[in-house]
Amino acid sequence: MEIPRDSIQARRAFLARLGAGVAGAGLLHALGSSRAFALPARGAKAKHCIFLFMNGGPSQMDLFDYKPELQRRHGQTMRVEQRRGVFAEAMILGSQRKFARHGELGQWCSDALPRIATHMDELCVIKSLYADSFAHGTALLQMNSGQVVPGHPALGAWLLHGIGSTNDDLPGFVVMHDPRGGPISGPANWSAGYMPAKYQGTLLRASGEPMLDLSSAPNGSARTRMTRAMEREQIELVRALDRRHLTERPNDSDLEAREASYGLAFRLGDSAREALDLSKESARTRELYALDAQKSEHPLSLGPAPFGRQCLVARRLIERGVRFVQIYHGGGHMQQTWDAHLGVEENLALHAPEIDQPIAGLLTDLKERGLLDETLVVWGGEFGRMAVAQGASKFQTACVDGRDHNPKAFTMWLAGAGVKPGPVGETDELGSEAVVERRPVRDLHATILKLMGLDHETLTWRFAGLDRKLVGVMETHVIEHVLA
Repeated sequence: MEIPRDSIQARRAFLARLGAGVAGAGLLHALGSSRAFALPARGAKAKHCIFLFMNGGPSQMDLFDYKPELQRRHGQTMRVEQRRGVFAEAMILGSQRKFARHGELGQWCSDALPRIATHMDELCVIKSLYADSFAHGTALLQMNSGQVVPGHPALGAWLLHGIGSTNDDLPGFVVMHDPRGGPISGPANWSAGYMPAKYQGTLLRASGEPMLDLSSAPNGSARTRMTRAMEREQIELVRALDRRHLTERPNDSDLEAREASYGLAFRLGDSAREALDLSKESARTRELYALDAQKSEHPLSLGPAPFGRQCLVARRLIERGVRFVQIYHGGGHMQQTWDAHLGVEENLALHAPEIDQPIAGLLTDLKERGLLDETLVVWGGEFGRMAVAQGASKFQTACVDGRDHNPKAFTMWLAGAGVKPGPVGETDELGSEAVVERRPVRDLHATILKLMGLDHETLTWRFAGLDRKLVGVMETHVIEHVLA
């Protein structure tokens, strides 16, 4: 008997809703995954990567790049490039933070991050990175995809292309952003670009249902929500109808893939729920990640709990084979992010306590579980900050406590698998420009790929007649000092 066309369309509509209901990208990744392809790369030190992205550009000279000359010259004027080709006289702004050396390596860290300071012997602090853009949107794209324009695959997509994932029931590339908002350029930061959609990042929401439409009911309505048993029965019914349809249309690859997707969608829902369920974590683990900590009195404060929860979810995801997890801290506008135009001290007082204990807890937890030996942890933002006070000129009598964007120097650190702790590179005496071991963003990307067992020169994707690379066409070098 011929199946009516409207019935076929109805089933396809159901599938479309189902695909959205398992956070499409995650389902697409799992459908296209290959166990043989997901083996660790040859020479890989790290199996997983957690990228802690400080959205807005944290101030290097107030956190990790100690510059006593900045204090001594506070209030003096200097000529700076405020934007590409635009120069002006501005007042030097000394840091109000107190710095100290920590651990056997004696690396500097300010009092803004006292708990992270206890882990300095585990961190490789790169102080001499530089980017190409003064603007958030393009700088974010460069840090994530290697290019300042949208349409290119993100770092996580390249990792999935190169080494796949080890869990067919979860997305291989997961993104979480701040409850206050996402980064400028939005999903372009975790796009698959010109690669298949299965490589793009899957966004876990900061509030409500973490992965959109995992439940069968719109908005998770209790009145219309189906039980898992009911969902399974519905899926099996539609699969039976599609199998019947497939027997009449052999070698239809689209229909075959569609039929296979139903059971996978069901498994993805269960796997995601289990990975995101923190109810069985111990009291000590909750304390490590500051899950029960109170927020400060600052009106923009969220406290450390939301970011701590995301860090804990990241640990649970990599335990289950997820390859790349990226967490954005800071979202919205200016002071809601690390974008300290309106006051660097207020900005640090708001954001540093929100990340300090969760990151320290993550490093401790990974180490105690033996996961730090196979996990690369990356911390940083899209660029750094100026050594001068924003808006303060020689005609003003006092400095304004704000710092503008600075792509000429910024600090990032790496920890974990294959990383050699210690400082790398130097900035000038004011921290305003990288001068020793200057490294572009593409060198950082090449280093991350190396630690994950991939070669930045041979990892390519053919598109528009060219073999594209994460690092582009310019000369690129791995930062050897980072490697253990």
